[in-house]
Amino acid sequence: MLKKILVANRGEIACRILRTCKRLGIATVAVYSDADASAPHVAMADEAVRIGPPPVRDSYLVIHAIVEAARAAGADGIHPGYGLLSENQAFAEAVLDAGITFIGPPPAVLHAFGDKIRARDHARGADVFPPPGTGGPVDPTDTEAAQRAAESIGFPLLVKAAGGGGGIGMQVVTDPVKLSRALTACSDRGRSAFGDPRVYMERYIERPRHIEVQVLCDGQGGAVALGERECSAQRRHQKIIEETPSPAAFFQGEAGDARRKTLHESALRVVTGAGYVGAGTVEFVAAESGELFFLEVNARLQVEHCVTEMCTGLDLVEHQIRIASGEPLAPEVRDHTYRGHSIEARLYAEDPAKKFAPQPGRITALRWPAAGDDLRIETGVAEGLEVTPFYDPLLAKIVAHGPTRDEAIARLDRALAETTIELTGPAGPAATNLAFLRQILADGDFRSGQYDTRFAEALAAGKKVS
Repeated sequence: MLKKILVANRGEIACRILRTCKRLGIATVAVYSDADASAPHVAMADEAVRIGPPPVRDSYLVIHAIVEAARAAGADGIHPGYGLLSENQAFAEAVLDAGITFIGPPPAVLHAFGDKIRARDHARGADVFPPPGTGGPVDPTDTEAAQRAAESIGFPLLVKAAGGGGGIGMQVVTDPVKLSRALTACSDRGRSAFGDPRVYMERYIERPRHIEVQVLCDGQGGAVALGERECSAQRRHQKIIEETPSPAAFFQGEAGDARRKTLHESALRVVTGAGYVGAGTVEFVAAESGELFFLEVNARLQVEHCVTEMCTGLDLVEHQIRIASGEPLAPEVRDHTYRGHSIEARLYAEDPAKKFAPQPGRITALRWPAAGDDLRIETGVAEGLEVTPFYDPLLAKIVAHGPTRDEAIARLDRALAETTIELTGPAGPAATNLAFLRQILADGDFRSGQYDTRFAEALAAGKKVS
């Protein structure tokens, strides 16, 4: 077992990892920017190292600073959390070159799945197919070739940045006249956000649902799928409510059980064929009919891993650490059982009435509901701290469990009702999405389980589709 782990992240996920490390008796090291000097994750760790000023490019994305902090502290492992450097091949290589264990997939796996075009090719090799689209990148300046490719795919279609993630560099195109502009915009966004201007096109699935499968692989022949998560409640292509198991109609009954089994097997074929090690998520988009298409692999821990933990009783961070320490999958992982239903709401400092615009400010009042076996609060903020514009405005994840989906939703709604958070921005009170989360939970389409990725934004705009 690793003896000392540096957490190369911040906020709620850093606190989450530190908590498991402490339970396992592993010494911990936090890193922080100047903006996070008083953050909870800094206080939780046994040691903390400043790595730079607030912008992530000058702190949390500086590979040599993080590796040097780990080396100076004597850490024998680095956990990257999610986002930031978690899927960065160069970071994983630098960690390993320093003689430190990287708690994540090996660099070759990050290379295989870090590029969406390459990942699509790999999935096809495992007989798991993405939506029909271009076999490689599209040149935004060759408008005639792009139009021919688009016509062969059919409209509507998606233009996507090859190095993208989180909905960045992605546009739906319904009108051929707008294709050239979308290709240029997504290419420019990919270049600025990921240093990769390549784009590709694929068919847009009407009324899409976003379904993902949690996997754990030990690199020694052991691999399991720990169920699927429904992640279709989104804004800006980013999730705000996730649940497991999926309530989709196409997963119900004997035919639904067979489809779910096929989905889990497909996810495992994709990752095992690449020599995957550790925790990861294989993402799919589902058509209204239930036809499932490969999207991508997130080669890291997901934000929403907690809902899987609530239904399996497993600590995924613990098993990431055990796998990175050279242990095979534990018996409780191989023989896991699923119980009940779990649902997570992401509480953000953002205004749903203003297209979910971030709302920086100082937290002037904060009260969480009492946690317990049926409720988890995952947070990295505290009263008096600033929610700055430098980072994602996630305040907390509130995760509920119940014997049934209705009971889990009711427990989450009670928890949200018992939550108090007040933000004061430069011009006065700042908004959160707390009330909007409860609006989602109360909506009839959501309660019936028959919602798709368009649902949340339409609800916020008062233009809900049915």
